Amino acid sequence: MQTVAITGTARTVLGKKAVRAVRSEGHIPCNVYGGKENVHFSAPVNAFKSLIYTPDFKVAEITVNGNVHKAIVKEIQAHPVTDQILHIDFVELVPEKTIKAEVPLRMVGQSEGAKTGGALIQKLRYATVKTTPESLVDILEVDITELLLGDSARVRDIKPIEGLEVLNNPSSPVASVEIPRALRSAQADEDKAAAEAAEAEEAAEAEAAEAETKE
Repeated sequence: MQTVAITGTARTVLGKKAVRAVRSEGHIPCNVYGGKENVHFSAPVNAFKSLIYTPDFKVAEITVNGNVHKAIVKEIQAHPVTDQILHIDFVELVPEKTIKAEVPLRMVGQSEGAKTGGALIQKLRYATVKTTPESLVDILEVDITELLLGDSARVRDIKPIEGLEVLNNPSSPVASVEIPRALRSAQADEDKAAAEAAEAEEAAEAEAAEAETKE
């Protein structure tokens, strides 16, 4: 699992005024919860870039006053207009202690439906899981090889991991093979032609039967 090292400065003074002072120095105020004690610290904005601005799941190794805390991001508060990060909450990874996390989903294989012209659409990119640090993974896989046109892979199709529970609704779609408009139109034309051919065949059989009766 990928890790990002962050060296923080302990925040001994809390409150709105202290937080504003931290931000004015180009730092982000942060908290780490879930361990033996809560840790309040700050670090430069650049220290978080490879942790925040990525689709990958990463663990932070936060060093404050010489102590290292392994943690994952729980919540990010951002400015509603500028998107500037205002605050980050972390959850410490404590051995055998249950946590919840958002883990990325990855599609595995090439669907049969996509091979025949369908459009593979990923509808869910992260799954919410409950697990312990020992069973935590940085990605979950869904096999889409057998998906035909119009089929969907669902949460219940995620490859199971021992010791890890996926909390999303099992019936929620993860990925679908949608039928493009042109393909739907061509299929409709084929169905119409097949129906007309069947009707013509039935009519011909009826006429033949009627002719035999007259004879």
